[in-house]
Amino acid sequence: MTTPVTIIGAGLGGLTLARVLHVRGIPATVYEAESSPTARTQGGLLDIHEHNGQLALRSAGLYEEFLGIIHKGAEASRVLDKDGKVLLDEPDDGTGGRPEVPRGELRRILLDSLPAGTVRWGRKVTAVRSLGGGRHEVTFTDGATVTAGLLVGADGAWSRVRPLLSEARPEYVGTCLVETYLYDCDTRHPASARAVGDGSLFALAPGRGISAHREPDGVLHTYVTLRKPKEWMDSIDFGDAAGVTARVAAEFRDWAPELTALITDGETAPVPRAVHALPIGHRWDRVPGVTLLGDAAHLMCPSGEGANLAMYDGAELGNALAAHPYDTEAALASYEEALFPRGAAAAAEASRIHTLCLDDNAPHSLVDFFTGHGRAE
Repeated sequence: MTTPVTIIGAGLGGLTLARVLHVRGIPATVYEAESSPTARTQGGLLDIHEHNGQLALRSAGLYEEFLGIIHKGAEASRVLDKDGKVLLDEPDDGTGGRPEVPRGELRRILLDSLPAGTVRWGRKVTAVRSLGGGRHEVTFTDGATVTAGLLVGADGAWSRVRPLLSEARPEYVGTCLVETYLYDCDTRHPASARAVGDGSLFALAPGRGISAHREPDGVLHTYVTLRKPKEWMDSIDFGDAAGVTARVAAEFRDWAPELTALITDGETAPVPRAVHALPIGHRWDRVPGVTLLGDAAHLMCPSGEGANLAMYDGAELGNALAAHPYDTEAALASYEEALFPRGAAAAAEASRIHTLCLDDNAPHSLVDFFTGHGRAE
């Protein structure tokens, strides 16, 4: 294949694609809106699954590097009720197939594996248009343009590339998240640290929940989840950290103090996250010279699959292009033929898990899911 690949977005999916293409000898350039690799923090831990994320890393030739950044013990999980009663406690015995790694470290491994200059930083896309014949023009904020012979939208939920293929837009699913952090938890927040345990905590009740994860260096990373109309979150002034904390904590006023402390003792400004998703089964007709991967293709409710799927999409697209070196359209058709059902199945399952975490039987519905009683046949 001689046509260089233009990738919009240097998230895990876009970088995995660039790496697989590099391994296969196919040139690619990644354009990223962020000004540098360190422009913002890259989130917490990701569980990388055997059936997709790990396969992508093997295709990228980075599996051994991945093993070196695993946060051992973090695959443990527990489910609590609002009173702090432990309903399920599963330790990390090393056999679960979904070890946890820091997202930032995983991204660093991918970036370090690419030739210098592959990623062009500070290139925010403002418009994309078709030039005909499978070619597309990408315009950046400074007015500069590039012409792509093969364009891949790896640019996330609000993709600028997606409109070339689909009129679908992400819609609010009725759930909002508020993100907080606690530091030096075993010394400064011992009760909360004991509640969270060594890995993931899910403390749930109908319509609300507190999820937390123990990260390296004594960090507790928390997401508060509330089933609320979008207007509820929009009415909150997130510039007033104390006011936000008080308003969110009021939704959990009768919960165990070691759980509410994950909110009230937060040591960073609370960050809002409104949950959006594309329609389950989102797909498009084949358009020459362009495709999507990751959230741009199948944004779904948070379930632990998003990053894994993005990386797997990137690897599968790279492998398809290598397998059809003289027929790009055949490569894209082959890739999309597998992408659509894969994304639809994952999105449906993500929606189901997201719903049962907040349904009228929470937290017992999640316990049933973890123990096999609530899994889909």
